[in-house]
Amino acid sequence: MHTMAATTKNRPKIWTRDFTFICIANFFVFLGFQMTLPTLPLFIKDLGGSEQFIGIIVGIFTFSALLFRPYAGHALESRGRQFVYMTGLIIFVLSVGSFAFVTSIGFLILMRIVQGVGWGLSTTATGTIATDIIPPERRGEGMGYFGLSGNLALALGPTLGLALVGKISFTALFLICAASGFAAFLLSSQIRYKKIEKSPHRSTTLKFDIFEKTALQPALLLFFITATFGGISSFLPLHAAEKSIPGIESYFLIYALFLLVSRTFSGRIYDLKGHAFVFLPGVLFIFIAMLLLAWLPSTTVLLIAAGLYGLGFGSIQPALQAWAVEKAASNRKGMANATFFSFFDLGVGIGAMTFGQLAYMYGYASIYIAAAGSVFTAFILYMLLYVRARRIERLAE
Repeated sequence: MHTMAATTKNRPKIWTRDFTFICIANFFVFLGFQMTLPTLPLFIKDLGGSEQFIGIIVGIFTFSALLFRPYAGHALESRGRQFVYMTGLIIFVLSVGSFAFVTSIGFLILMRIVQGVGWGLSTTATGTIATDIIPPERRGEGMGYFGLSGNLALALGPTLGLALVGKISFTALFLICAASGFAAFLLSSQIRYKKIEKSPHRSTTLKFDIFEKTALQPALLLFFITATFGGISSFLPLHAAEKSIPGIESYFLIYALFLLVSRTFSGRIYDLKGHAFVFLPGVLFIFIAMLLLAWLPSTTVLLIAAGLYGLGFGSIQPALQAWAVEKAASNRKGMANATFFSFFDLGVGIGAMTFGQLAYMYGYASIYIAAAGSVFTAFILYMLLYVRARRIERLAE
């Protein structure tokens, strides 16, 4: 007993000054972003934009972020953590703040591209900074706490944004979102960053090193899953309004709560049983949620879909990320993560653009039928990969 107490006492602290600052900064930048997620489509409608423009404006942001992630990954090692993070944050603040003064769709598209650059730089940097700060022997626990800062913003941001949009102007709303990002910038200026030793031996060919091949299978599955996210974040508020279904603010809150709940047990199931026991139930939950959203007769159905989607997505995303990283070489774990999140961005972007066209031609319900098709595609692909892996295992025996 005494030995255990001594061991616990001697464990290095996670909640240091710098770790507290990076967690709070991460919360504020995600809060500013999440508040714009369900409100931006309403703003585009207010400017006179169609569903096609909503899809383009949401999608182009993710492509912009995607293009800058590989640069951010290399710049973290060559220019340093502070340069990449603070540059990303100030670009994010200026671009979101500019939404308050936008009067045309064209200028909004331009500013969304700029916002994507800031988002790609800052979000690629922040996890690396947290990893630097957390003691190596407590990294799993520490990254869990760090992830909760983003999840808390996910729970509050969309609900807060939708609650405010009915009470204040879009100008005031976007200035509040920018102020949230600026709070993150101020906090980030107080962090003591890890010093980076620039290696003279770094090859310029690294600039073309943009994915890790061992992560491609789970990343491709993630692509078909996150395509559904583009349909929900971009069009669900408009779909609910068209059907006169109240409670859209509660949708995002319920989704985030179930997402958090799923992460309390899905990781343990993955460790004990493997990805099949997490991925297959998760796919089923998301598939049912998409069909419920296509139907959407009442607020009750809306909230059931939120819970199912939170459970499904909250289970699948960490499982696929663990799968993406586990087979990569130790010096390729970072690039495996970059590959994983690049496909995440790609799924959201292509989903939003495709669903914008579908909504324009066939109405909002068609989005969620197509999203269910994307989930079913992920299921078929998974089964093909699973059968192939089992066949390879039998041949190896």
